[in-house]
Order: sequence, then structure tokens, then C-alpha cells
Amino acid sequence: MSITNPKQTVLNPTIPFAGTILGGLQPGEMVLIQGTVPSDCERFQVDFTCGNSTKPRADIAFHFNPRFKRSPCIVCNTLQRESWGKEEILHKKAFTLGSTFEMIVLVQKDEFKVAVNGAHVLQYKHRLDLDKVDTLAISGKVQIQAIGFIPSSNSGPPPPGVVNNRGPLANAVLSMSDDLSLPFRGKLTNGLSVGHTITIKGQTSLYPHSFLVNLRVGNTEDIAFHLNPRMKAGVFIRNSYLSECWGPEENTLPSFPFSPGEYFEMIILCEANQFKVAVNGVHHLDYKHRVQDLSRITELEILGDLQLLDIKLW
Repeated sequence: MSITNPKQTVLNPTIPFAGTILGGLQPGEMVLIQGTVPSDCERFQVDFTCGNSTKPRADIAFHFNPRFKRSPCIVCNTLQRESWGKEEILHKKAFTLGSTFEMIVLVQKDEFKVAVNGAHVLQYKHRLDLDKVDTLAISGKVQIQAIGFIPSSNSGPPPPGVVNNRGPLANAVLSMSDDLSLPFRGKLTNGLSVGHTITIKGQTSLYPHSFLVNLRVGNTEDIAFHLNPRMKAGVFIRNSYLSECWGPEENTLPSFPFSPGEYFEMIILCEANQFKVAVNGVHHLDYKHRVQDLSRITELEILGDLQLLDIKLW
């Protein structure tokens, strides 16, 4: 399937994966998932969820769960208030062990429709409001090569923070090599602007102290936005370093989103007056701009106790 205008793409994600769906889901959109089912796979699952919290567990609007042991089947369900509803079970072999697949989920006003390798497989009626769905999660023994979110041809322009794939910013606002070793420093070729979204995927060390994400002002020592999760203390520091001086520190949060040795996905959305930060699909904080000329913010710096897996700027 040729995709010429996705609103969002994810390539070779680490599994388990949980990623924010930029702009949410709209009727008429399609979600394309290309992957491989290992020959020893017993099951995997694709979940459209309402956030990504674990305590309490986020609601799952659509749980799609192919199972291969004994009699192959696909189990669909909805999790609401940490309770599963009635299972819908399809005894059909839509996936082949050891083979690649292309799965398409068509989002409609009243249901999801699923096709695998060009053949219709099932439909699933909405049990939760579609506008609550903001995260796609994939787990189990499966390898994913690509995920694409394709807007309806009449769904209007992409939502804020999403850049058309045909534009000059597609996947490559950061000028950098493929080297993700630390300390990392990438150039934002034209600086930041309203609507830009930075996605950072990584895994914290097993015995971490802290790590840093800095959005720097080019050709100076200034830091427009300093993010510093401190694992031992369970504190997420935010600040700016301007004119050789740290400003007032912000550190309050209802919960700390990072754990030792765990995969994470951090999304930084640049709005007109502030940055918004989400971790693993859950919005955690806002930070008012202290550098008003966003085009001066031309460097992304990352260092500390983590393994960097992927960086994108949309």
C-alpha cells in the first residue's frame, strides 16, 4: 500500500511500544502496521488506549489479540475501569507464523474495521468514545517495521504539531548522523517554531541517577528548556539557563513517569506560549517559554544515564 501523506509515522519501534497518537483518532482515518510474526510467537496484541497509565491501568478502547497456541484465534475486547468486558473471539488464521504482515485498522464513526494482508478480518463496535483514544500500544512477541497514521482525504489539515510528509521537515528537522551515542547533540536546522514536536525514545539505565534533555540557544551557553528527571529522588526538574544564571526551578508533578531499566517515549510539543511534555502517552507538564524567539533554539542536547534509541522532530 502506497502511503503518500501520513500524519504520523513510527519506524522500527522497540516492543513493547506505547506512542501518542498526534491529534487523536478521527473517523475515516486508517492505521497501518507492518511487521513480522516470529515462528515461536504464542500471542501479541495491538491496543488503542485512553492514555498509558499503569496504576490505575488506562482504559483500552480496542484490544486486538491474535493467539497462535493450540487453536489460532483473535480475541477482541475493551478494558474499562480496570475491568474487561465480554470477549469477541474470531476463530480465523489471519496471521502466519514466521511471515510478514500488513494490518490496516480503519476507524469509523461506530466501529473499527481490520484487514490483514489485503483481506477483511473483522469489525469491532466502539464501546468507549473515540475521542478518548490517544495512544497506540503494541506488545507481545512481534516485530514491527513501520506504523503509519493516514488521515481521511476529507478530514482536513493535519492537527497542530504534525507536519505533512511532503514538506521539507519530514522526519529530518534534526541535522545529525545516525550516531545516537551520548552525549548527543543535534542541530535544529531552522530553529524551533510553533507546532514542532520532538519525540525522544530511550531506555533508562538499570541503576540510573538522572539524565538531561536541553533545548539550547545556538552559539551561546543559554538553555531555553532544561529537562532533568532525577531517578533516585523521583523528581522531574524543569528550568532555563539564561545570561549565565539559572531561573526559578519547576519540579512539582502528580507522578514521576520514569523507572530504572525501562523503555520510554517522551514527546515535547512546542506551542505559542509554552512547551507541553508527555511521557509514554500521558501528558505530564507545561512549561512557559522563557526564550520568546523560538527560532534561536537550534540545538538539542541529551546526556546522562540512558540509552538513546531514536529521535524525531515533526
